[in-house]
Amino acid sequence: VQLIESGGGLVQAGGSLRVSCAASGGTLSRLRMGWFRQAPGKEREFVAAITWSGDRTYYADSVKGRFTISRDNAENTVYLQMNSLSVEDTAVYYCAAEAKMRTWSLPVREDGYDYWGQGTQVTVSS
Repeated sequence: VQLIESGGGLVQAGGSLRVSCAASGGTLSRLRMGWFRQAPGKEREFVAAITWSGDRTYYADSVKGRFTISRDNAENTVYLQMNSLSVEDTAVYYCAAEAKMRTWSLPVREDGYDYWGQGTQVTVSS
């Protein structure tokens, strides 16, 4: 499965942006998905995750209440809606897919995912 992110760009602080993750060469419909981000000079960090059906989600504290992860299995796409963006949200955003469920809890570590996209840059200006 190849994951392709899109929708990144430049936005002013307080604004909104939606990034997407589409799959090719396979279906996402039975895979749990996650979003991570990596800011300049920092390690990649967990942002959000969602079950294959969308019935459960989990967020990092830093984005809770501002970001929403969702999915459209018919479109083979996962989304991350980002509202009330701040300069601290500037990063490359990556989507990831878990090939086989290892635990009931949604994975929040990088090693919990098997497929990764190439990332999309999100820049928030002050």
